[in-house]
Amino acid sequence: MQWTMDFQPLVPVWLAIALAVIVAIVAFAGLVARARGAFLRALTGAVLTLAVFNPVLLREERENLPDIAVVVTDRSQSQTIGDRAALTDAAEAELSKRLGAAANLEVRQVEVRSGITSADEGTLAFAALRQALSDIPPERYAGTIMITDGQVHDIPSSMEQLGYSGPLHGLVTGREGEIDRTIKLTQSPKFGIVGQSQALRFVVEDQGAAKGQPVQITITVDGVVAGTVTAQSGVETEMELDITHGGDNIIELSAAELAGELTTRNNRAIIVTKGIRDRLRVLLISGKPHPGERTWRNLLKADTSVDLVHFTILRPPEKQDGTPINELSLIAFPTRELFVEKLDEFDLIIFDRYERRGVLPITYLANIADYVEKGGAVLVAAGPDYAQATSIYRTPLSAILPAMPTGEVTVGPFKARVTEKGERHPVVRGLPGASKTEPTWGRWFRIIDSEVRNGDIVMAGPEDRPLMVLSRVG
Repeated sequence: MQWTMDFQPLVPVWLAIALAVIVAIVAFAGLVARARGAFLRALTGAVLTLAVFNPVLLREERENLPDIAVVVTDRSQSQTIGDRAALTDAAEAELSKRLGAAANLEVRQVEVRSGITSADEGTLAFAALRQALSDIPPERYAGTIMITDGQVHDIPSSMEQLGYSGPLHGLVTGREGEIDRTIKLTQSPKFGIVGQSQALRFVVEDQGAAKGQPVQITITVDGVVAGTVTAQSGVETEMELDITHGGDNIIELSAAELAGELTTRNNRAIIVTKGIRDRLRVLLISGKPHPGERTWRNLLKADTSVDLVHFTILRPPEKQDGTPINELSLIAFPTRELFVEKLDEFDLIIFDRYERRGVLPITYLANIADYVEKGGAVLVAAGPDYAQATSIYRTPLSAILPAMPTGEVTVGPFKARVTEKGERHPVVRGLPGASKTEPTWGRWFRIIDSEVRNGDIVMAGPEDRPLMVLSRVG
């Protein structure tokens, strides 16, 4: 308990000070002039001035709050090597015992774990410490003790970056003289052009061992050994990485084991490089001649980076009008060449009003379904043919198509609108004219009814019927 004196003026502070100054001047003048009753008037003015300042006697009861110490324990994968886990447990138990016996001290325990995914950023001990300090007043912070193997990947340049000042102690697990080999990437391409090569740089670090030793590096591409290179430990090595196909190219670098090293888990590095083509190869198959074909061609040919191969089925097999073969000038549809030999060379296959007429064998359509599973793309732009018995849906392509036709066709004017999910989808978001209340484009007059099995409805017709459905397969 503690007594203190405080002032709570009855008027603004500046006014109270002004009154005190006036009283002091008047009292001083009276005392100097030896006026009758000057002392009594000075005493009365002093009492009134003190009353204006309103002195208050306070009795405070204070309780001391304990200081707070933070113990950060590293539980990452590297802490499972050898007997480090046991050493960590023993150190944590001993710290808890000693700090618990300290007077007026609160201890907070924080554990740090690291993942095993490609996005793992390592042991982020200081990020965990920063989070633990977020609700600790700076004046109560006593310090931090870290139990770690020393492999911390977010060490700040100074403790001031944490916003706290206090001691930081480290208890390092492990044994003296330990050696370990690590392969680290210094430059890895995120994407590359198919058929070309990209520069890849890496360095092999031998901790606890002499630098400059030759190290054999095994290169694996998509699970298949592609060759070996020789690098020197401690020296950055550059190699050319061939992008062999579109999509994800998974490259693994594996360094030979170092005699006596702690673990071989960090002797590998995995790079995922996305292969892209310098030109988009599109195969457009129109099931019948119609005015929309010209729109497709104008759209695709307007981009110089698109290679378009377009076939229109002018003469289906059931059309028999007696015209001699030698008088026909139609080009034969190279089905085997396109759908067996060169299918993987296309980035996109468009079926424009295509229906099953026996032009493409069922096995070829199954090849297209497999092509999509492996990373290819198919776009079906359908009309009433999609609702008929000859629908392209009634083929092996049904395994990848997101919308199943009901067999009904709704006819009537409507304005297509972008759905709520479509407003966030990169394909149709920001589409000019897509007003929520009333789109500015013209009316449509027919919609093919379907049931969506999977995917996102990004455009809809009357009564929220699906008009454009996008999905990812494989």
